[in-house]
Amino acid sequence: MLTLTENASTVVKSIVDQSEGSQEAGLRISQDAADSPALHVMPTEAPQPGDQVLEEEGARVFLEETAAVTLDDKVLDAQVDEGRVTFVLRDETTPPEAEYGHPNGSA
Repeated sequence: MLTLTENASTVVKSIVDQSEGSQEAGLRISQDAADSPALHVMPTEAPQPGDQVLEEEGARVFLEETAAVTLDDKVLDAQVDEGRVTFVLRDETTPPEAEYGHPNGSA
């Protein structure tokens, strides 16, 4: 199942809090088709029927069925640069410095 880094958990909570959602609110990740490289990410009030619910460090992420399969062995990280959020996916076995090019995982 998808796991979140500490940064990703913090960013997800912040996005959901800013959207003034309920206690059930979270960030939903969906995918149009299994062979589609595009993922859609948006805050939502509650999971949709069939969504997998992931809760880590107070962050709630809802994974649409197709996205859940695609992201099964991934780690979600997040970077914030000048108020802009970038989510990064990596394999569970890939160290963060390989994604960002820096030993501390930052760009």
